[in-house]
Amino acid sequence: MMFVLNPFKNHDVSEFPDTHIDLADAEHHNPIVSTHQPTSNATKEKTEDDHSSGKDSDAHSGHGGASIRAGTTRGLTLAELREEIDNDVGANDSQSIYDRKSKIINRAIADMGMGRYQWQLFVLCGCGWLADNIWLQGVALTLPSLSAEFGVSETEVRYTTLALFLGLCIGASFWGVASDVVGRRLAFNFTLMFAGIFGLAAGGGPSWYGVCALYACLGLGVGGNLPVDGALFLEFLPGANNNLLTLLSAFWSFGQLIASLFAWAFIPNFSCPADANPCTKDQNWGWRYLVLTLGAITFVMFLCRFFLFHLFESPKYLLSRGRQREAVAVVHGIAHWNKTKTWLSEDILDQVGGKSEEIVSTKMSSMEIIKNSLGKFSGDRIAPLFKDKKMGLTIVLLWFQWTTIGMGYPLFNAFLPQYLANSGSAQPTSTSVTYRNYAITSICGCPGSLIAYYLVNVPFLGRKKTMVIGTALTGVFVFLFTLSGDPDFQLAFSCLEACFQQIMYGVLYAYTPEVIPAPNRGTGSGISSFLNRLAGLCAPIVAVNAGTANPKAPIYASGGLILAAFVSMVFLPIETQGASVL
Repeated sequence: MMFVLNPFKNHDVSEFPDTHIDLADAEHHNPIVSTHQPTSNATKEKTEDDHSSGKDSDAHSGHGGASIRAGTTRGLTLAELREEIDNDVGANDSQSIYDRKSKIINRAIADMGMGRYQWQLFVLCGCGWLADNIWLQGVALTLPSLSAEFGVSETEVRYTTLALFLGLCIGASFWGVASDVVGRRLAFNFTLMFAGIFGLAAGGGPSWYGVCALYACLGLGVGGNLPVDGALFLEFLPGANNNLLTLLSAFWSFGQLIASLFAWAFIPNFSCPADANPCTKDQNWGWRYLVLTLGAITFVMFLCRFFLFHLFESPKYLLSRGRQREAVAVVHGIAHWNKTKTWLSEDILDQVGGKSEEIVSTKMSSMEIIKNSLGKFSGDRIAPLFKDKKMGLTIVLLWFQWTTIGMGYPLFNAFLPQYLANSGSAQPTSTSVTYRNYAITSICGCPGSLIAYYLVNVPFLGRKKTMVIGTALTGVFVFLFTLSGDPDFQLAFSCLEACFQQIMYGVLYAYTPEVIPAPNRGTGSGISSFLNRLAGLCAPIVAVNAGTANPKAPIYASGGLILAAFVSMVFLPIETQGASVL
């Protein structure tokens, strides 16, 4: 109850009695990097022998991530913990007091394991990913109605998505830096609040320009969900469970499904008749009901985050602000929530991470934090991504894929309701059939993320082949969609395209951070995300100009861009299945 009344409460270790255990008595998880073979007793014994003799295996010393946690040990000494942290920061070229203490906190969270707190956070972070796609698809679903009501041509109305993508681009940059300056909790809660308020306001948009402006404002909020929620979840996640970040993409699929089902319920039943001229607001409430409903859903998700779940501030953020005592209290709070214990203490942080008298403070000023965030994109941080030919080729290909898919995806999906409505057949497709088909397409896309999650661990497929196959079939089905104007024919290929595009995106989201070394992972992934959003911002411009000459031209462009990404994936030199994450 105390947490509900004060969601931004700061904590002290004294609030969580009976959560501390001595380092020597605690259970320590030793991940083994293997996705194919179960760990034998001999392997476990070897790990324990190495541990007891003061030796650190690669997995134990933190040189790499692991997809399977195997084996536990007891009796870690302070000297062994210090050696492990020394090896870890040495391998990652990060020697600051902050980096050392962050590694210690990572180890403490890993030893506690996955618990109730992380699972609840997984669902709430999933709500952020759901909100991202619920609005991407929701805006697309309103385009035909906006065109009819405000007298905007079917091609020019596509600039509506340009307004949304502009907000998304600015929001992703703003909230990413803001979360480092004002804290994760504020950004985590207020991104959805911002999106919910402007989503509700957009339902009352008086003109097309007014609606576009409100869509851009809600994009400012929605744009922060993927970077903030993903980073926050990762900071509370035990290292052996990092693959759960991939499963967040399943919520993205459900966002499209929810938007399409409400659109099917509202727009065909509360829109202007096809022969209405002019189409007035009184006759055209369907799209407004849809936007108001999506705004209400977004705001309810914010209320659930704010009042039904107490989010602890990120311990790494607290460290960066010189609030070490609170950072330790947060880890004890998670242990209390999960009904387990932790060995972390301020004394251990000082002895292993850096003694208090050796440094004045680990606190970073706001300007230092902003400079550090922007520094991720400096030449010094980008250059190591091209340290050798193999890594350089991988990075170039990945950035090419994020750019081409970033434009190809919205060129087809953001305007799919228009394509389904104007199928080119002799008999016009009714509004009801159009939105029914879109809802069915969304349902077919939902299993894609789960299929990808399974296939990437199949030995003869792995990340790369799964992504290659998914991308190739996505591009092929986009082209096949244009072969006939029959609604049933288009429905079949839009369903197939929806399923395989989720496989494509799901694996690409997982492969990118896996293949980039940890010291430059933020830089490489951040540039990938920026290129993806920037290309998406350009997609409506291409759709408007190409669609004026040939209505199917944007679809051809989409298929061509996705197939170009497929060709580049064939040349990726690295397979990350079963490999340690550096």
